Amino acid sequence: MLVQWIFGIVGSLVFAALLFAAGISFREDESRAGRLFMVFAFLFSTPYFLFALKPEIISTLIIVFLLIFPLLGIIVLLLPYDPASKKIALSTTPTLRYDERDIMFSRRRLKPGSERFEAYYRNHPQKKKIDDAWRRKPGLLNPKARFYHPLYFSAAEASFDTVEYFHPHVQTNPSAEKKVIEPTVATAFIKDWLTRSGAHSVGFTLLRDYHLYSHRGRQEPYGAEIYREHEFAIAFTVEMNKTMVDFAPKSPTILESADQYLRAGMLAVKLTQFIGRLGYEARAHIDGNYQVVCPLVARDAGLGELGRMGLLMTPELGPRVRIGVVTTDLPLATDRYQPDRSVIDFCRKCKKCAESCPAKAIPYEDRQYDAVGLRWKINHEACFSYWCTVGTDCARCIKVCPYSHPDNIMHGLVRTLIKRNVVARYLALKMDDVLYGRFNRGKNF
Repeated sequence: MLVQWIFGIVGSLVFAALLFAAGISFREDESRAGRLFMVFAFLFSTPYFLFALKPEIISTLIIVFLLIFPLLGIIVLLLPYDPASKKIALSTTPTLRYDERDIMFSRRRLKPGSERFEAYYRNHPQKKKIDDAWRRKPGLLNPKARFYHPLYFSAAEASFDTVEYFHPHVQTNPSAEKKVIEPTVATAFIKDWLTRSGAHSVGFTLLRDYHLYSHRGRQEPYGAEIYREHEFAIAFTVEMNKTMVDFAPKSPTILESADQYLRAGMLAVKLTQFIGRLGYEARAHIDGNYQVVCPLVARDAGLGELGRMGLLMTPELGPRVRIGVVTTDLPLATDRYQPDRSVIDFCRKCKKCAESCPAKAIPYEDRQYDAVGLRWKINHEACFSYWCTVGTDCARCIKVCPYSHPDNIMHGLVRTLIKRNVVARYLALKMDDVLYGRFNRGKNF
């Protein structure tokens, strides 16, 4: 009788848990995962209900298999067992500063035939042929691009244009009277204020030289050296809507990118103006007007780890965020970089972004040392060239990343397990392939 009750209770728990997972999946518009969870709910609970109703067919072997074996499996997954991660080298501190003139958005602004254009390719002749190839393509948000849509492209351009209205206000003129505020008090207030204003996560760090570009590439004076003028940096993330990202690489995704760049810009400029009113210097770093490499600042502010695709992998949303940064001389209580070997290990095993990248711009091999440090280095030219073909900023890598799932109880549990257990990481990757597909194509609209 007791065994019957145990089987009935376990069967009910299995059925309810998997049905709950199915409901979450359908709410996320993941119909494949929802259907599979429903199948699993009936498939995995049926033996328990069967033996609860027909105890005479229960044998010792069945009891061991259906009760003890699953229990041992749960214990293994819950244990902090992660010997593999201990052997993984941590990300290194960059030894070389990036020159903003070399990034694709700066090279895109070079006008053929201009003195600046000629000078750049005279100094970098190896890049001329590569850049000529993508210049012959339609380009970002171009009506001739593959995924052109008049509404989404126009709306995205409107958001990007609005961000430019913030550019004259990225630097504040501090008030003459400097208000003395305890660093911990200022830090807590800023974090709470930004979070209530729409930021997903907020972190604070000392500003390092390697956070800064070496020279200007998108703002005047072009080519001017960039110096560290502030002591602190505030980094924050804003969430990209999962539904919009699921259309990647089609036009809704670039609209979502533009909207979140706008939100990040608004928050950064608002924070800069606030700090100025306290009597301190501050500068917002927003789309089209950066002096810092945002993922490096955000990593050192404790907001995440850098993954295979070269983006910040946040604990709750993975790479499905945009980043804003404000640098300042306002004294703050700083966070610190939290190395996460579990993310590096998962990225080493997964390779989903590399397989799904239409430009083949994401490496399959492990991290390599170069002049910057130990990292995965994506092929920026190949990535941007694809953008110029389709007219959007693609985001296929963000869409397919298993860390990009919504921040809810189901995915939160998975993230907790894979952070502390190497077996859970292996199973999570395999189940992600089963539930969502190894090559998860963008949705139609």
